[in-house]
Amino acid sequence: MKNLKFKTKLMKRKNYWKGKNGPLLIAEIGGNHEGNFNYAKRMAKLAISTGVDAVKFQLYKGSSLVSPVESIERHKHFNKFELTKNQHIQIAKICKKSGVDYLASVWDEEMLEWIDKYLKYYKIGSGDLTAYPIIENLAKRGKPIILSTGLSNLKEIKDVIRFIQKKNKIYKSKKNLSILQCTSTYPTLDEEVNLNVIKTLKKETKLTVGYSHHNEGDLALLVAYLTGAEILEFHFTDSRKNKTFRDHKISLTAEETKNLIKKINKINKLQGNKNKIATQSEIKSKNITTFRRAVYSKKYLKKGEKIKKEDLIYLRPNHGIDAREYKKILGKKVRKNTIAFKKLLVK
Repeated sequence: MKNLKFKTKLMKRKNYWKGKNGPLLIAEIGGNHEGNFNYAKRMAKLAISTGVDAVKFQLYKGSSLVSPVESIERHKHFNKFELTKNQHIQIAKICKKSGVDYLASVWDEEMLEWIDKYLKYYKIGSGDLTAYPIIENLAKRGKPIILSTGLSNLKEIKDVIRFIQKKNKIYKSKKNLSILQCTSTYPTLDEEVNLNVIKTLKKETKLTVGYSHHNEGDLALLVAYLTGAEILEFHFTDSRKNKTFRDHKISLTAEETKNLIKKINKINKLQGNKNKIATQSEIKSKNITTFRRAVYSKKYLKKGEKIKKEDLIYLRPNHGIDAREYKKILGKKVRKNTIAFKKLLVK
């Protein structure tokens, strides 16, 4: 029944992926808290203060994510970075109270049972693009899904999309399934960001397409937006100074995030209206008249004299006869004596 009610609400929402400033902006704190709950809360509040649409974390237990035998050091890493159930719920409530979406990559299915009610949509990280058992669980629940595509090729992306859509038909709609161009190296080399893939994914999938950012700085995010990305996900930190964990290096700070939003709003203004018409400023300035040319005589013409092409010159401002009408006045008579370069009147 709960899922049914959620699906009904979902159908009414016009665009799940539209943010306050255009694209849905997701500030990913991820593991930047390094297992320190108070630090995690501070960064969540800091991210909220910037004006982003969602604050993202990662839910996992080292014991259910990485083999302690095959990958001992990574298993220790994830154990160290864990947050507890109550800690994640506290952060989710902070986000909700602030009117910002709480989002998490849920890497442990047991955790999904208690965090699900705080999630408006799901995020599947690049590493789980082939984790079909976990994806199947999410698809059956029926909330919108964001899928990152790092490490993958186009066939793998199409395969998982078909798998998701087979499990639940709602994901045939771009309102319910979105794909993020992503390169899973930290930091991503400029030549491997490959933002033109955004166009390919739009064409090949017909779904909402965004960008998950692992490059340094904000330029790739802005280019992604201009290339058509409707979701921008980027790592977030309070500071990159004296930090050793890799994700801090590719993260934006609060000030940089605010500047990113300012730039996006500037881009929105610059892109403006898709309809080509004279603007209010152009009309108010009277430049339509002062910049355009009219037909003038280049010598003295007597009243009744027939106009010949060689008598004419085309000058600013556009007073009298518009330059586009020059052929229509050839052979017509001058209405009154007219000095050179004076507005021309004809019978």
